[in-house]
Amino acid sequence: MNLVKRQKPVFTSLIDDLFLNQDWSQINTTVPAANIIEADDHFNIELAAPGKKKSDFKIELDEGVLTISSEIETKSTEKEGSFTRKEFGYSAFKRSFNIPDTVVADQISANYKEGILTVSLPKKEEALPQPKKLISIK
Repeated sequence: MNLVKRQKPVFTSLIDDLFLNQDWSQINTTVPAANIIEADDHFNIELAAPGKKKSDFKIELDEGVLTISSEIETKSTEKEGSFTRKEFGYSAFKRSFNIPDTVVADQISANYKEGILTVSLPKKEEALPQPKKLISIK
């Protein structure tokens, strides 16, 4: 049995102030998770990016590489008595995907709904599944 109460280290409050009591929600360096779905006539790329607006995204296609990016900077200032507190946040990500030659680049579309960005990549006619052909035996 231990009768001596354990003493906290001297620097605990300093460490708590620096790391534990910080509002880290202003800093976002994560890359959103992606699902790639292949259907018969198209591919879908889904990115989980909640809390954003449609205008926060930039989607580019260059030399067979589809790049989805977002960059948001927020600033706030609070004035209380003779003290002023100014905080800022920055959130950014960039995801790139190699697009096959079977995609119709002119018909790529995107939709953002309920925190999910969906980019639809339609396939070319020759890449669509062909119906089975019966071959007769002579």
